[in-house]
Amino acid sequence: MYLEFESFPGWDLALESMQSRRSKDPRRHIELVAVTEHLEGKGDAAIRTQRAAVFVPDGEVGHFLKQLEKYVDTTPKAPRERRHEDVFDRVASVRLAALRALWTDVDEAFPLRDSDTIWWEVWLRRTDGKEIERLHDYCGQVDARISPRRIDFDDRIVTLVFTSPSTLSGSLDVMGDIAELQRAKETATFFVKEKPGDQAEWTKDLAERTRVSRPDAPAVCLLDTGVNAGHPLLEGSLAPEDRHACDPTWGVDDDGGGPDMEGHGTEMAGLALYGDLVEHFAGSAAVELRHRLESVKILPPTGKNDPDLYGAVTAEATSRPEIQAPTRRRVFSMAVTAKDGRDRGQPTSWSAAVDALAAGRSFDPSDKGLKYTDEHEDAFRRLFVLSAGNIDGPALECDHISRSDVEPVHDPAQAWNALTVGAFTDKAVITDTDWDGWSPVARRGDLSPWSTTSVVFQPAWPIKPEVVFEGGNVVHDRADNVDFPCDDLCLLTTYYRPSDKALVSTWATSAATAQAARFCAAISAEYPDLWPETIRALAVHSAEWTEAMQGHLAQAGGKTARAQLVRRYGFGVPDLGRALRSASNAVTLMAQDSIRPFEAGNMREIHFHDLPWPREALTELGDAAVRVRVTLSYFVEPNPGRRGWQTKHRYQSHGLRFEVKGPTESLDEFRKRLNKSALNEEENRPSSGADNDGWYLGPRARDRGSIHSDILAGFAADIAERGTIAVYPVTGWWKELRKRDRSEHGARYALVVTIETDEVDTDIWTPIANQVGVATAIAT
Repeated sequence: MYLEFESFPGWDLALESMQSRRSKDPRRHIELVAVTEHLEGKGDAAIRTQRAAVFVPDGEVGHFLKQLEKYVDTTPKAPRERRHEDVFDRVASVRLAALRALWTDVDEAFPLRDSDTIWWEVWLRRTDGKEIERLHDYCGQVDARISPRRIDFDDRIVTLVFTSPSTLSGSLDVMGDIAELQRAKETATFFVKEKPGDQAEWTKDLAERTRVSRPDAPAVCLLDTGVNAGHPLLEGSLAPEDRHACDPTWGVDDDGGGPDMEGHGTEMAGLALYGDLVEHFAGSAAVELRHRLESVKILPPTGKNDPDLYGAVTAEATSRPEIQAPTRRRVFSMAVTAKDGRDRGQPTSWSAAVDALAAGRSFDPSDKGLKYTDEHEDAFRRLFVLSAGNIDGPALECDHISRSDVEPVHDPAQAWNALTVGAFTDKAVITDTDWDGWSPVARRGDLSPWSTTSVVFQPAWPIKPEVVFEGGNVVHDRADNVDFPCDDLCLLTTYYRPSDKALVSTWATSAATAQAARFCAAISAEYPDLWPETIRALAVHSAEWTEAMQGHLAQAGGKTARAQLVRRYGFGVPDLGRALRSASNAVTLMAQDSIRPFEAGNMREIHFHDLPWPREALTELGDAAVRVRVTLSYFVEPNPGRRGWQTKHRYQSHGLRFEVKGPTESLDEFRKRLNKSALNEEENRPSSGADNDGWYLGPRARDRGSIHSDILAGFAADIAERGTIAVYPVTGWWKELRKRDRSEHGARYALVVTIETDEVDTDIWTPIANQVGVATAIAT
């Protein structure tokens, strides 16, 4: 039988004590098979309980009965007698478990009715070696479909079964073999191969359970080939007045870019609004959208724009929606790039235009130039999310990492102020029989074969991409021939001609970029007062390297090698939960501020942020491991002259850096070290000093471009004394060209700091929340 234990609210069960492996016969083992957590309520009022499903072989239930008899015994305890209080004090209820108790996936993915058929991911316990045989025999008896593929682990066998809950639970023998159940990860293949009428039904169902956002919600503005707003999944989120074209004669429909780009804009719209549609079709939950769409067509229906004019086209494209809805918060998403990466990080007219627009310049239709609308007011900043660009299909290789490392990102993805997006993939399972004999090229969690990088950039140029999102995978055969698209390894999105079919597969860095824009819009919807610089900072700050990426990083010998790998993966895969919320043992602090970098050619200000550090809690942890992550994001003004593009100091108007006070440094010693660091950078000397110790990348690797992120690891007692972070300026053309210095207007920046410990029982959030200590800036 299966027993399900449920904890009291807020308690964790004593999981290890719920199983017994004393018998030499594994068939007699009492085994913990599935653990789930359940939340009731929302926000701070949410109540958490933990549930554990335990498999109890026939005749072994007495194990728990004996423990319970001792637990309820009221006689005085004998010396060293166990009454199992630690186990049962936490337990609110025990009951016989049904199939539902073995479900470890999200609740909304479980079938609504006992008769609903789905593909189940069935995890079998290894016992006598006949587990898969029993499952095959039962599936044959009840006409349930079972996948010919399976994965064998040391103590588990995983396979797929297509049936209903009532059928799957109909055999005691099979139930006795099951350890846990999840919903199989449906792929785009199933939906792409559906007939147009069936696709329309799937689409109608999702549209009916979708709640669109308010008209004043933030928007993802797609600079692309146009969007077909008549698609059932898009029509409620893209108003007619929010569709534009750089040239009115082009029209606003999705036909820009010629045959190679056919339907591209509508594909991006589906991903920017919903993400991968497979995730929504696989469940039945209501979908609440918190952002909208805008579209600006930047490619003509036939032919192409003059390559020298793409900077001007981008500038004009940003002005269209801003004139239509000047107060709306928006994220500009552009998955259109040049065809090659020959610039290798050096600025171009296109990337410089993106940087200027992000920093606050606006398009002037009178002379087609970029200027500030009011020299005396704070400029209106913009967030651009750009595609890194793709490796051409014929150039794809089985050794995809080596290929990506020599393929630089495409113009304008090298723009300093943009959030540039590469692609990774979690899609590494092929179930489509059309691809029998073919295998995925990329391992799960590794770089997508499509993604370009900045590995070949000179060290002075920015780290690109900064983040990666799902971009799909490709396949190879035994002769190492590479092919695509395999729909199992692609994403699912909206098709631009819904009267023909509603759904289509999509892939590569374009798909990753649309998802990244959606991510940024979600942050803006949650925190409407955040600046574009801060949203970019949170996207990077929340990113983590996957297990596959960490495997490569672990082999890197030193900070220089790590820096090259960061130029491949960026800072990893962003996580919206980490971007929006703190936890009791991982607290994130944010500061939005403005610094005046220079005066008469000299450094003018240093900002010291004395953070509300949980010193007492950290000191008590002693030598426990603690990590501090710091991310600094700001926008630079580009130097409009080509001569200045030869050195980083002359391209950027200014640079900002962060440093953390050493555990034994006085504030005066800290200030002197900052001055020395600024001078070293101006004279291009290597950084040195205590701040290098413990940093994962260190300043020489992280201080590239206009966003810097790094992780400081150390003992809790040392970190307790490092609660002061400085932000200070380094040289740029504002310092060198004093007549054009805009320091007096201030240079905005966002500083994000997370302190985290693996000690899950340690609460560092409460002492921080109880402090008034808002980060303060001190001018020097």
